[in-house]
Amino acid sequence: MVFSSLMFICIFLPAVIISYNLSKNITYKNTVLIISSLFFYAWGEPVWVLLLIFSALVDYINGLIIDRYYARVQSKVALGVSLAINLGLLAAFKYSGFFTDTINSVLHTAIPSPRFTLPLGISFYTFQTLSYTIDMYRGRTRVQKSFPAFLTYVSMFPQLVAGPIVRYDAVSAELTKRRVGADDFAYGIKRFTAGLCKKVILANSTGAVASMILDTTRLTVMSSWLGIIMYTFQIYFDFSGYSDMAIGLGRMLGFHFGENFNYPYISRSITDFWRRWHISLSSFFRDYIYIPLGGNRYRPIINILIVWLLTGFWHGASWNFVIWGLFYGIILCFEKTRLGSSFRRLPAPLCYIYTMLIVTVGWAIFYFTDLGQLGLFLKSAFGSDAALYDLTAVSTLYSNIWLLLICTAAVTPVPAVIFKHICKRSEKTALILEPALVVLGLGICVILIVGQTYNPFLYFRF
Repeated sequence: MVFSSLMFICIFLPAVIISYNLSKNITYKNTVLIISSLFFYAWGEPVWVLLLIFSALVDYINGLIIDRYYARVQSKVALGVSLAINLGLLAAFKYSGFFTDTINSVLHTAIPSPRFTLPLGISFYTFQTLSYTIDMYRGRTRVQKSFPAFLTYVSMFPQLVAGPIVRYDAVSAELTKRRVGADDFAYGIKRFTAGLCKKVILANSTGAVASMILDTTRLTVMSSWLGIIMYTFQIYFDFSGYSDMAIGLGRMLGFHFGENFNYPYISRSITDFWRRWHISLSSFFRDYIYIPLGGNRYRPIINILIVWLLTGFWHGASWNFVIWGLFYGIILCFEKTRLGSSFRRLPAPLCYIYTMLIVTVGWAIFYFTDLGQLGLFLKSAFGSDAALYDLTAVSTLYSNIWLLLICTAAVTPVPAVIFKHICKRSEKTALILEPALVVLGLGICVILIVGQTYNPFLYFRF
């Protein structure tokens, strides 16, 4: 079940909200949230619900052991068990086929390759439960002695399958005591609607054009760049839209999730870009891998390359993701050099062009899991054995110029600034305009969902 479906919007969500608010008792609310979350997960992955519960149970028990034997050898053993089981499950389900195929290719062996169906959201909820046991071991959070409360944290449907990665200490107090005021609920609806509009109106529209262009065998320079620019917009509106919906849903239920995107496409460097894109993942790798390796104090270049190799590999068991991670690792290492830092003194427009050129090429590496197709795309994009343009590309650009202009404006804070300015000038206008836009946005999205056949969520596969 995806957020941008009629089943979710018209049936599941209203049923959950009504049931959830029948009582103020926190145990009742957690129970409703657990049942609805497991149902939500089982809708797409009925078998792997048991794996989700098992993962939560493992780290709940290890958390109790770490708390009881804090700073003693038993706590180290419990942390080791948590790391081994969680990373072992992730490796088995996500990477076993990749490693087997690689070994067979290199050594010319015929080892049977396991083909697991990747459990939805395993990369996200594995990192969440790991952050709990690691923070427990470091003494940075208090133990959760109630398994239902811990299962609520792990399984809550707003962020279960595609993030953001919510750390336990960010919501620990709200697991046992929370309330939803009228302002919170209203904000949640507005934030959910904004994310839904990003997804249904912008991500689906740009994605349909991107796949139509990039999945063809013959590309020109113009069609290559048009296709990858459309994909650049799609992946931002798809994932940031999902994060907005998750944050809005969390607020409707009394949880305050952190921001996951902060206008990354207005960044003036790649370093700045990764402070703004998928913030919960970037901060996870920073706090649990980069800093423990030595951070900026000890071998920063090597540490950056290790982190970005792992970041690329986290996104998928494919060589293009490894290349994508190393691509960004090398760029980030370059920006730490004296020459790289001098780029920041360039005029702002040149900084933006430099950043978006790198990001757009990066998304090309991300898109093509087949390295042969990636090579053909890069040749076409940079004019090697490819025509400058074709009539199909010109026609596609002409018919979608409105979409490109809207997307270009929407990746900046300009629309939000204008809206806030209008609301500040007149409270009466704000009282009418905000609800009207929410109703209009929901209405347009429902109409489009009924008619659209292209409605994927890109980050579900991670």
